[in-house]
Amino acid sequence: MTAVEATPITKEEQSKPLTLRVGAELVGSFIICFAIYAICSLGSAVYGINMAFIALLTGIVYAAVTVIFGSISGAQFNPAVSVAAMLTGKTHVLDGILYIIAQVLGGIGAGAAIRFLLPTSEQVTFKIWMTPTVNGFDKNSVSYSTLGNYGVTLGITLAIAVEVVAGIIIVASALRTTDGHGESKTNHAVAMGLAYGIGTAITYPVTGAALNPARATGIAIFAQNQGLNEEPLQQLWVFWICPVLAAAVVALVVIVAGMIGTKKNVPDTVETVDKVEGNTVLREASVADGNDGEQDEQSYAQANADESVESN
Repeated sequence: MTAVEATPITKEEQSKPLTLRVGAELVGSFIICFAIYAICSLGSAVYGINMAFIALLTGIVYAAVTVIFGSISGAQFNPAVSVAAMLTGKTHVLDGILYIIAQVLGGIGAGAAIRFLLPTSEQVTFKIWMTPTVNGFDKNSVSYSTLGNYGVTLGITLAIAVEVVAGIIIVASALRTTDGHGESKTNHAVAMGLAYGIGTAITYPVTGAALNPARATGIAIFAQNQGLNEEPLQQLWVFWICPVLAAAVVALVVIVAGMIGTKKNVPDTVETVDKVEGNTVLREASVADGNDGEQDEQSYAQANADESVESN
């Protein structure tokens, strides 16, 4: 028996209609992505690229939106979290697929909104807005303008490493703070805020803190062909593979842990059954012996009576 089999989900256990839950994922993802795009573009223009500022606000955004929608859909807002929830049985496969579609559409909608709302001029081009906002590595890394002057670049290997580590933190926090049916526990919002804040601090200097394929996709589409050092869509695959890989790793650990826990309980159960069956056999044997004894006594008494009659 696997962890998936141990926590089946029934229709009765899904308290909210699927349409409402998918809508919550769509709206929540839009709010999160739009807020992050605005923080990275407008915030960086006003305050400069400040990693602590971006990490803190990113964590607060995720925590706040999780509080709003957590009781409706479980507040996944991230395809990697949805994949892990499907693999561990917390979310139906169909529901998870619809969640992922809604999350990506929310990110694309946020990317479109920020694209047409940001002001531009001959001096302030869209490229300037997008440089600290898109996710990328090497020449598209937010640190390239600084480190490139010293002949140093943050390449794909480092990008994969930091994104996978941050993804594991986020997915593990999500699974740990939701119940067997994917519903948020009381500490879910705080845990997700901390996880995304830490993940942003780890990854922002290298990749611009993707952490979420929907967030990376939404802005990459509208930053394409805008004069960036490298086209964002060409590097987008990294920001899908890494979070999904992190989700698979965490889900595997959860499933294996569930299987080990189940196996530990099986010997105790078998031993108990054996003891019960043994006692039953003993009781049956005792009853059988008792009946045989009674029959022997009756036979002996009858034999004595017959001998008495014959002697008379």
